This record gives sequence, C-alpha cells and structure tokens, in this order.
Amino acid sequence: MSKTPMTARGAEKLREELRYRKSELRPKIIADIEEARKQGDLRENAEYHAAREQHGFNEGRIQEIEGKLGSAQVIDVTQMPATGKVIFGVTVDLADADSGDELRYQIVGEDEADVQAGRISLNSPIARALIGKSEGDIVQVVIPAGARELEIVKVHYI
Repeated sequence: MSKTPMTARGAEKLREELRYRKSELRPKIIADIEEARKQGDLRENAEYHAAREQHGFNEGRIQEIEGKLGSAQVIDVTQMPATGKVIFGVTVDLADADSGDELRYQIVGEDEADVQAGRISLNSPIARALIGKSEGDIVQVVIPAGARELEIVKVHYI
C-alpha cells in the first residue's frame, strides 16, 4: 500500500476528530438509540431509524479516518532543512508576474486542501509546478483560467 503525504497539522486534526467520534459522539448516539428503543414499536419509530443512520455514518467516518491515518506519511516540514526549495508542507510566497498580485499557499495533502485558507493540494496544477523549484525561480503554471507566470518570492518551513 502506498503512503499518502500528510502534514503534521493535518494528521493531528484527524486524530482529534477520531478521538471525538469514538469517545464522545459514539456513546451519545448509542444512548440515543437506547432511548428511542424504549419508545416502543421500532418499525414506525423515526427517532430510532435516525439514530441508527447517524450511528452508521459515524462508524463509517471512523473507519475512513483510521484508514487515512494508517496510510499516511506524516511530514513535519519544521524538521526539514530550510534549503529554499519547494517541498511538500512548505508555505510559499508568490508574485504573479502579470498582475503583481502576491499569493501565499501551503502545499498539503488532498484531504487538507482548502484554497480559501491558502492550503493547496499537492496534486493541484500550481503545487505540481512549484515542487522542486527554489526561491527566485519563475514558474509557468497552466490553470483552468489560463497560463500564469509566478515568481517564488520566499519559501517558509513553518
């Protein structure tokens, strides 16, 4: 099985969600199912069916998180030597050569990506163009909106 890269922050968020789902949400759902059972005929008991559905969803999510953590290769970029090269987990300051806009992205795993928060997937066109490049390099990126030239201003290992 191949390992999936994940930042230390992303792995910690998944571990926290797993802890919550197992130790807080699971007992609450089980209590809801027991309470609904006491209300009588289960065939027509909407609360019982809703609680069972919620239980199934929660257990599925627990399995999904455990699978992701099991196949994760956690990379803590703060432990990497700061060479100025763009690698997984770094935060990159960019300047758009055409518009002069300044951008800041952290390159993260698929599940951690959130463009609004400045976290882009390792598999995104911008990240693929940046990986392996260094501060001062200018990269050509082809995105759905067209081609852009981006200059790597600074690479942060934070």
